[in-house]
Amino acid sequence: MSMVWKPEMPEAFSALRLLTDETAVEKLSKDFYWYSPVLSGKLKDKKADAVLVPATVDEIREALRIAYRHRIPVTVRGAGTGNYGQAIPLEGGLVLDLSGMNEILEIGSGYARVQCGVKLGVLEKTAREQGQELRIYPSTFAKATVGGFVCGGSGGVGSITWGDLWDGNVLEATVLTMEEEPQVFRVHGEELKDYIHNYGTTGIVTELVIPLAPRTEWAQVVVNFDRLEDAVRFGEALAEEAAIPKRLITPMEWPIPSFFKPLEKVLAHGKSVVFTEIAGHAAEALPALAAAFGGEIGYVIDPEKYRKSIGLSDFTWNHTTLWALKRDPAYTYLQAGFKRDCYLEQIRTLKSMFGDEMLLHFEWIRSRGKLQPNGLPVVRYSTEERLYHIIDTCRSIGVEIYDPHTWLLDNGGRGAIPGMQERKRHNDPLGLLNPGKMG
Repeated sequence: MSMVWKPEMPEAFSALRLLTDETAVEKLSKDFYWYSPVLSGKLKDKKADAVLVPATVDEIREALRIAYRHRIPVTVRGAGTGNYGQAIPLEGGLVLDLSGMNEILEIGSGYARVQCGVKLGVLEKTAREQGQELRIYPSTFAKATVGGFVCGGSGGVGSITWGDLWDGNVLEATVLTMEEEPQVFRVHGEELKDYIHNYGTTGIVTELVIPLAPRTEWAQVVVNFDRLEDAVRFGEALAEEAAIPKRLITPMEWPIPSFFKPLEKVLAHGKSVVFTEIAGHAAEALPALAAAFGGEIGYVIDPEKYRKSIGLSDFTWNHTTLWALKRDPAYTYLQAGFKRDCYLEQIRTLKSMFGDEMLLHFEWIRSRGKLQPNGLPVVRYSTEERLYHIIDTCRSIGVEIYDPHTWLLDNGGRGAIPGMQERKRHNDPLGLLNPGKMG
């Protein structure tokens, strides 16, 4: 790649915001790709040539003008908590670290307008102080940015009620194009689908409007079961119980709970569990519902302690995988969509074939209004060939796999759609935005 662009950068930007130090560039060229042993081997040597930490949209536009003129790839970064290598530059160039654009611009009734670098944890705290809260957020919300979640995530805590990002959980986005003269425009409605989970390939999202929900006082409850099947069935019944507002329903088989060192004194040995967040006023209904499936209440965190210390959601979604990796680096994970009408048969088949090589972890969610038993199984990794044998086996019995071991939008995540590919050609005619991520 031509390096003639490097001398031009300090002339346009403060040296304090243009990073060329090898250590800083290496750090800010990486995300949590190491969750995948496949990606870890293939992406460890990939990095940018420089990192820019812009403070304004005008600085971003100037960076894009220079990058366009010199044909320099540009990869956008939030907090780097993504797991697919989506923030890792495959062809060098410039990383735009947008974490400094972190102003909450407006909180209104039922919505928040924010810059892309606002941390979800900060926004949640601010919203709750005003009687509202986030609808959905990832388990990494303390560090993750709003822009990073919208452009790299899909669902999370709260998805049991509010669905995923495509279910009306993004109201508006402000986007910059990668052209000779970058354009700025706002996107609403159906056009948002080309910018949600886009890895920054179709445009650079600088500002977002997301919906907020009324604040709820959440109780956190662990329910214990002797059998995983009963735990998952209880989760389904709880999900369908309209009288109990909920934010989280996470069934997990033993020994996954043994990985959670901060909870080891309060979790029962050998039990499958369901981690829940439910409205405090409805908690009294939970013991009877649990008993109907052979379960019993194991541990309760009362609503007044919510966010005062480590919470149950810190052990769910992909934080479950993180705790497994802390226990044994040989673990990795899959993203799986089980079928509601036959998930018990699918569980039995997978456990009979793979035993403890695949430890099952579910997240009950709603997507497009339909209740789904999605899974994030913890898998003991041996070889890439063996991992893809497990993936192929899942697919052969109707368990859909969203492959987390690829950086390609088309093959992993929710898949790139033709409209997104057309949008990229329009907004990024030279293909400079995060090249190599859209197959």
